[in-house]
Amino acid sequence: MVNGQVLGDRYEVQQQLGKKSGRRTLLTRDLVTGDLVILKLLAFGSDFEWDDLKLFEREAQTLKSLSHPSIPQYLDYFEVKSSKYQGFALVQTYIPAQTLDQHLQAGRTFTEADVKEIAKAVLEILVYLHELHPPVIHRDIKPSNILLTERSGNSVGKVYLVDFGSVQTVLASETGTRTIVGTYGYMPQEQFGGRTVPASDLYSLGCTIIYLLTGTQPADLPQKDFRIQFDEFTNLSPSFTHWLKKMIEPSLEKRFASANAALTALKKPENTDIQNLTSANLTIAKPAGSKIKLTKNSESLEITIPALGFHYIVLFLIVFSISWNLFIVFWSRGALTSPFPFNLAFGAVTIPFWVVGFTTIYGVFFLLFGNFKIRINKQKILSKYELWMTKFKVTSASRENINKLVFVHRHFRIDNEGDKVEVKPKLVIWAGVEKFEIGVDTDVIKSESELEWLAHELSDWLNIPLTKESDI
Repeated sequence: MVNGQVLGDRYEVQQQLGKKSGRRTLLTRDLVTGDLVILKLLAFGSDFEWDDLKLFEREAQTLKSLSHPSIPQYLDYFEVKSSKYQGFALVQTYIPAQTLDQHLQAGRTFTEADVKEIAKAVLEILVYLHELHPPVIHRDIKPSNILLTERSGNSVGKVYLVDFGSVQTVLASETGTRTIVGTYGYMPQEQFGGRTVPASDLYSLGCTIIYLLTGTQPADLPQKDFRIQFDEFTNLSPSFTHWLKKMIEPSLEKRFASANAALTALKKPENTDIQNLTSANLTIAKPAGSKIKLTKNSESLEITIPALGFHYIVLFLIVFSISWNLFIVFWSRGALTSPFPFNLAFGAVTIPFWVVGFTTIYGVFFLLFGNFKIRINKQKILSKYELWMTKFKVTSASRENINKLVFVHRHFRIDNEGDKVEVKPKLVIWAGVEKFEIGVDTDVIKSESELEWLAHELSDWLNIPLTKESDI
């Protein structure tokens, strides 16, 4: 493409900015308005594929429907016919800024505060895109597709998201054929399979941040279980490290569910009591002799806490149950042998006592043969008590609402009367306003070490930091 050439009888080529597989990005001047504009040219050639045209037209239609100050504006779309080029052209506003990649190559460095500011700006754009109807997924977020102006005072600069050539709506992904697009090193696992969801953009943004902090392409960093190991190459606060790890989780279920959730988490003030935060990757061995059954995979986790079995508490309850029910039997016999209608009245009085009696029998069988379960899958968290085929005290909540994991150590506190009271260890899983609690003794966990092992297993699987508190 020659500088000075006019396309569409209106746009004069000033400079070629980029070129790849039949596409050219040109800086041109609008001869009508005098403004500099970006012209993207898709030329028909030997390497042309129909998928290229489909994506090009989708980019034009998407830009035409968008209205955000940090996204280029659609200006024009026309067919190009000349002796040298045939194809289509998309015209959009020009943003005088360099890409993050260009800034890094020029020697600019980014602090934790800088990348947080950039991440917040991009997430605000993604909130806008993902909350459209249908949601718009960028699919190719990377350093060369994010523009950043020069620093202004305390600001890192203004951030723009560009190049919607890989964009896809959720509706299109569900009803049409799947085209694998994106950039290696910035694509999550699901995108390699042709599947993209809004959280796919979060993974790409996380990888972009890692590149800004380390200066190394994410694909060149060490990996473990498909997780990028960036810790040793950065010096970040624990809270931001945890946030970034959740952004680049290979598993969709462990990643932030939405840009809004990621933005909210990023805006939270730093936790001043860092000692209360325990790394989700810290593991503690299962205590010897523990009968708790833990079953987990990438899809679900289930904790089964077995019955107490033969224990002095159960023996006491058996003795009490036998004594109570024998007393009710003799009382009922006496009541029913009374003259009519007194026998009916006396019999009715015994009914509540029979209820207590049967409850103690059921309690004995539960302590001998029952169990307590907590199950978490993609959709929900559920806890229940089971005895053979019966279930009771069933509680459930949405999986996406799980936002806090609290472990309370055994300690003592002073009550309102001034007495010293023991607070037993417990683990609390918060899912919004709903809480799921496991405690020593109350749920047949015999020791604090067992409970702490479970707490760390849950922290690791949910990828939620374990908060240790003296009380809640």
